[in-house]
Amino acid sequence: MSIELGLRESKKQETRQLISDCATRLFVEQGFERTTITEIAHAARVAKKTVTNYFPRKEDLALDHHEAFTQGLARTVADREPGEAPLTALERAFRATLAAHSPVAGFTGPEFARMIADSPTLTARLRELHDLREEALARALVAASVAEGEAEEGEKREGGSGSVTAIEARAAAAQIAAADRLLFRRIQELTLAGRTDDEIEAALVPEADHVYGLLRAALRT
Repeated sequence: MSIELGLRESKKQETRQLISDCATRLFVEQGFERTTITEIAHAARVAKKTVTNYFPRKEDLALDHHEAFTQGLARTVADREPGEAPLTALERAFRATLAAHSPVAGFTGPEFARMIADSPTLTARLRELHDLREEALARALVAASVAEGEAEEGEKREGGSGSVTAIEARAAAAQIAAADRLLFRRIQELTLAGRTDDEIEAALVPEADHVYGLLRAALRT
């Protein structure tokens, strides 16, 4: 039974990836707005309903890493090493995605980046995903602070208790997310300018150092 379920799940993943690949190719060739779900289904040799079952929103066919993107910062905070500050973990994670030339960090290639830039629908959806990313981070920072406060068993620190308030967490998340969005856009900007991934990485290392330095100064409490 487990083998059968495993094969079924593997088949679903293959179908999902096939649909996504066909959609991306058509979006790049024709533009996002001009490409229809019917055309994508025909290219993938599946029913139109199959496409919408896997991807309820057309935008998700192009931005199919949206879950990893929206939850990425929050998961980094939740999974950080014991005693590691959230901002330290976030900086470490960004450096890892930068070195890996990850799509989540903004490395999409020039054709894909141009497709997004030329599509009002995808540009708006990307802004929405950034907002969801910030909201998830705020929740993670609150949870991390509550856990830290409980571990301190009510000990007081200068300026208040061991845990931050919800508004403080949201303010911190807003600053971190704004910096994250800035670096994402910078990678896209350099991609559209024709820079290679290695050149983009080299340019972003000192820029990220500066940005995270500003964040550390702003969030020192």
